Amino acid sequence: MTAPKPTVLSSLADRLAKGETLLSAWCGLPDPSVSAILAQEGFDAVTLDMQHGPITLGEVIRAIPLINAAGKPALARIAVGEFQNVSKLFDSGASGVIAPMINTIEDARRLAAYAKYPPHGERSWGSYGGLGASGLDQNGYLRQANDFSLTFAMIETREAMAIVDDILALDGIDALFVGPSDLSIALSGGASVNASAKEVDDAVRHIVARANAVNKPVAFYAASAERAKQGVEMGARLVTVMSDTGLLRAASQAALKVIKG
Repeated sequence: MTAPKPTVLSSLADRLAKGETLLSAWCGLPDPSVSAILAQEGFDAVTLDMQHGPITLGEVIRAIPLINAAGKPALARIAVGEFQNVSKLFDSGASGVIAPMINTIEDARRLAAYAKYPPHGERSWGSYGGLGASGLDQNGYLRQANDFSLTFAMIETREAMAIVDDILALDGIDALFVGPSDLSIALSGGASVNASAKEVDDAVRHIVARANAVNKPVAFYAASAERAKQGVEMGARLVTVMSDTGLLRAASQAALKVIKG
């Protein structure tokens, strides 16, 4: 009898492969209930940020099954260079891992090595949450996990821009993720942070065009709903919308404006 195909774990990969455009919530607050609440809303996924948010690895691992239980795929961003956590995140049931500051081919290779099982990588066996959420037996999970455990290499420097085609060509790199704020710092020579600068938009369109040429999606962080819409218009296929703290502030300001006039 054929084992059932994975459900929530494969949904991110399946929908991106079909060419759909997805919207993700972005969470950095440490209480897993925050991401669980956002998973109940109309977002297509929830992203957990360990690079800049105060949320820790343990809290992310507790949040992932809550997100999956709501029928949503979970993504997690590691801190710079913390590739050792990539396989642990996939083991716990994450559908995608975002790695910041992928500035060299070696950075990209290390990401792929930790994320993928042989022969495409060096991920070791130990899945618990991911295996349970997949609906597969051990060998079925081993055969299919490389396809639905997605790697997102962040492009946010001039160095990364210069080798974007080489990064895209690597087996084990499934998608790119544009970090617009850091990219704006790099492109301005450290003069300013302006995530919506024209040179950033030009870079995003260039990255999308190169990724489209090899049928790989591009993700994009947006600090506002308006910027998220622009990201979609520029061709990003996964757009993360604001942050949990940003949404909380925006809702508070909107409510107070109604009350105070």
